[in-house]
Amino acid sequence: MRHRQPSGKQIVNLVLTVLEIVAPVFLLAGVGFAWVKLGNEYRVQFVTQLAMTLSVPCLIFTALMKTEIEPQALTALSLAAVAAYAAVTVLCMAVVALARLDRRTYLAPVIFGNTGNMGLPLALFAFGEAGLEYAVVVFAVMAIYSFTFGVWLVSGGGSLVKVVREPLVAATVLGGIFLWQGWQTPPFLTNTLDLIGQMAIPLMLITLGVAIARLHPGHLPRAVWLSAVKLALCLAAAVGVGLWFELPPVPFAVLVLQISTPVAVTSYLLAEKYGADAQAVAGLVVVSTLMSVLALPVTLAFLI
Repeated sequence: MRHRQPSGKQIVNLVLTVLEIVAPVFLLAGVGFAWVKLGNEYRVQFVTQLAMTLSVPCLIFTALMKTEIEPQALTALSLAAVAAYAAVTVLCMAVVALARLDRRTYLAPVIFGNTGNMGLPLALFAFGEAGLEYAVVVFAVMAIYSFTFGVWLVSGGGSLVKVVREPLVAATVLGGIFLWQGWQTPPFLTNTLDLIGQMAIPLMLITLGVAIARLHPGHLPRAVWLSAVKLALCLAAAVGVGLWFELPPVPFAVLVLQISTPVAVTSYLLAEKYGADAQAVAGLVVVSTLMSVLALPVTLAFLI
């Protein structure tokens, strides 16, 4: 039986749908980029701290508490996210070792994508509230992993006490407990936490644009091939794990989308904080983000 080829109208509709999904992400990042280029002040460290210690934890907590994902689907996606990050870690460790790159500088950035600034908005715009709920689950897994293993990689050693104190980790654990027990906070508190959480996505996207505008990328040729390799490995790992776990279409698409996001700006901040080669990481952030302008629409076209 012959399969009908998609018509020109169907292709145009698909392209327009993908552009509608991707455009708000890059437009908001463009606002931050233009804001800085016009000479306006923007304190990235303050806004990042506000987002990572207040608005994002509130977003994670309320999303987990109010999620209507079936327990079985939630467990499957959580395990799939863990398996996908394990596969990505092994593959990226092999690449860094074979290329003889500095592990402290390069390994964490190529493992951890921009699942917050870019992944959450894309999942929301592409798949609605259900997509955001699934994306928060993957983001929560990544957050715990990055603030434990990731910080250990960049700093050369970590403290478990410091990890437990991270608001992101605490919000994830607390949200998981509320979800498991079926608890709800009082409406006035839920509404307050919702409002705080709603700051997270626009704040992170504008900050992404600001950070890119201020970065001075280094080692560009290396950043280009390493970004391409990261994208290919992450896509392969996410698709393979998603098929292995037999995830339904939406959680499968969200897993692939989240795992394949470009290098996070927080990787640059961590490199700066712990004395790794921050300029090399800046190059990865810029190149992989620019690469995602083409890669993410193509990926979404196959997923939606």
